[in-house]
Amino acid sequence: MTDCPLVFHPEVKAALAEGRPVVALESTLITHGFAYPTNLEAARAMEAAIRREGAVPATIAILGGRITVGLADGELEYLGTRPREAIRKCSRRDLPIAVGRGEDAATTVAGTMVVAHKAGIEVFATGGIGGVHRGHPFDVSADLTELGRTPVTVVCSGAKSILDLPLTLEVLETQGVPVVGYGTDTLPAFYSCSSGLPVDVRVESPEEVAAIVQARRALGLAHAILVTVPVPAKDALPREEAEAAIEEAIRQADAAGVVGKDLTPFVLARIVELTAGRSQQANVALLVNNACVAARIAQALAGSQALSPKKSPFAGRP
Repeated sequence: MTDCPLVFHPEVKAALAEGRPVVALESTLITHGFAYPTNLEAARAMEAAIRREGAVPATIAILGGRITVGLADGELEYLGTRPREAIRKCSRRDLPIAVGRGEDAATTVAGTMVVAHKAGIEVFATGGIGGVHRGHPFDVSADLTELGRTPVTVVCSGAKSILDLPLTLEVLETQGVPVVGYGTDTLPAFYSCSSGLPVDVRVESPEEVAAIVQARRALGLAHAILVTVPVPAKDALPREEAEAAIEEAIRQADAAGVVGKDLTPFVLARIVELTAGRSQQANVALLVNNACVAARIAQALAGSQALSPKKSPFAGRP
């Protein structure tokens, strides 16, 4: 995008120039994830959590065709109060469309990864990644492909549990993406602490994550590191209760013929109703918790940057 430079918030620009920790945030949770005012409350809570941990938040969006890295509060308010249909949901595919047409757009996990990498931001916090849809194995989120080709560390609570989690893990393996459990041996199930599915490795600290990221960098590999963090236990839904609500919401979506990009927002909204709002409480809690963990990882990485960069272990070998 040489003819389309990124627009940086001054705070983000200064932090990157000085080598201070920065955490990228997506904007679809504001425009398509929650209704007003929960959307703005969640976005502001994530930014505040990152600042409390000593890092700088950089919420990413496209405003009038300009890719913006770090939003002022008024810009958050603008996105949070616009009609959903007025804001494009923007993955990698949609970036040139939104920029070329001068549109407003909110970046998905994949879209945020693309921009964060171009901006030089290594850590990104979100809720849950996309994946393989239940009952629709050919409906695979672009997030999984992006994770296989963009070297950003993504902190999440696994894939959204409305998805087919075993198949999603299979695709991640095919894409070469290591799945790291932060304080857990199993993949979190978004609203619930565990899916029962094993992760590739368990870590207990930001420094352990930073060591894996540094090794990937030294090896010259271009995939993401997926760091999965369980929802705080006090806010979690029992796995059986969450699964019952998910199955009913998916049944209703199938009956209504909801498909494609409309499917996830429809199902998530129905789950909120079916759980009397408890799923939304869990969702906000895990978002804020993931932001905290991401900020600590960004701090650990920023500290390691001060050390002399290590050469690839393959340097000089035939």
